[in-house]
Amino acid sequence: MSSTPLLRCERLVVGYGGRPVLPPVDLEIRPGEFWVVVGRNGSGKTTWFRTLLGLLSPVSGQVAWPQGRRPIAYVPQRSAFDELYPVPVREVVAMGAERGWSFLSPGGGRGDRVRQALTEVGAWELRDRNFRALSEGQKQRVLLARMLCSQAGIALLDEPTAAMDAVAEEEAMAMLDGLRRAHNLALVVVSHHLQVAFRHADRILFLDPEVGVEVGTVAEIQQSEAWRARYQDRHAGVLP
Repeated sequence: MSSTPLLRCERLVVGYGGRPVLPPVDLEIRPGEFWVVVGRNGSGKTTWFRTLLGLLSPVSGQVAWPQGRRPIAYVPQRSAFDELYPVPVREVVAMGAERGWSFLSPGGGRGDRVRQALTEVGAWELRDRNFRALSEGQKQRVLLARMLCSQAGIALLDEPTAAMDAVAEEEAMAMLDGLRRAHNLALVVVSHHLQVAFRHADRILFLDPEVGVEVGTVAEIQQSEAWRARYQDRHAGVLP
């Protein structure tokens, strides 16, 4: 992994209308790292994501880009795509090469990029099917191909294994782990299913408006005062 961060949060306070929702966050995200963001519902995870994406301005502090600003791929919760994308799989993936602020790579070679991305996630045979007709696991593979097609340096994924059974969840997390290693891609994943997520994470960001913010390895987070104050022995389970 590179020693130079892709992104740095410097005393970053996130919130709405100038009102903070979390204490300051200090962290550095490097190429190839696997981050898991944890916290209860309403703990500020989405607000933090939206601030990294530039959709919200920081209340204070800043998001810095030591290597120069780079594209961020964003994979929202899977349910957000059902009504928005009643289209063939190949078109969903191709949007990764074309659309707006999240996907800033040139459009040349789009077809090759779509084929490569779908092949890499084992979904090339789905290319002509309607996205809405796929199973949960198939949909997630397509969205991961869309992420790869963007050629971004950092990918933010909001609960990518939601609605999956235990076997599909483990397969999806293992695939994510393999993709970030193959592409030296920094992954930042929101997950409530800690037992699976913690097996793959390099670093954890724990967010809680009441007991604090913690950054560290899995072992460091589980031993932190903030984590113990909130969850005690629930660290291997599922957060509410």
